[in-house]
Amino acid sequence: MGQNSLAMGRRVLIVDDHKSVAEAVAQLLGGVGWGPITSATSASEGLAALERVRPDVVIVDLRLGDSDGIQVLEGIRGRRNPPAALVLTAMGSVQDAVASVRAGARGFVPKGARPHELVQAVAAVAAGGGWMPPNLLGPVFTELLEPAPPTEWQSLVASLTAREREVLELMVAGYDRPAIARRLMISLNTARTHTKNILSKLGVHSSLEAVSVALRAGLRPDEVA
Repeated sequence: MGQNSLAMGRRVLIVDDHKSVAEAVAQLLGGVGWGPITSATSASEGLAALERVRPDVVIVDLRLGDSDGIQVLEGIRGRRNPPAALVLTAMGSVQDAVASVRAGARGFVPKGARPHELVQAVAAVAAGGGWMPPNLLGPVFTELLEPAPPTEWQSLVASLTAREREVLELMVAGYDRPAIARRLMISLNTARTHTKNILSKLGVHSSLEAVSVALRAGLRPDEVA
């Protein structure tokens, strides 16, 4: 299938706070058959346009003024049947590429790339493939093969003892202190002590805040039998 055949009738959303860049990209892609093409200038505008436009391909800059293109990528990834996402950015480091891929991007194109490379990248991600500059491909794969570093929330939860984590998991599942004590066959005073230690280690002041940290760290209620 040729690129023009692939592009025919395929909706594109460009999220870039530089209007001139968005216009140039729209003109380039429109010239080879992509469209209709819509532009947004911020993360919030881009996320709103996802619902309105329902694009097949989204092209996102990583730096969107005061907002962040990663936020757009994560919003795309969280959708049912998400569109293909491609990053087009002046931030061309290995770390930027890795962060983009981990957030859901299927392609990563530096703004210094040649026009035909951008067209190839859009076609590749639209077809279900990926695209990466050859000089970044090896280093990015090396980074991606390493486990992602723990988030701040995961590090906080990792500081808990095994018993404290059990208590926190039950808190996430909606158990109150008396129910936690019965479930773990400990005294109510011991359950209170564990809860106090959990709040201290997580740097929060309430059980609700502790649950919020746990959810951000990836704990889910359905993990508790």
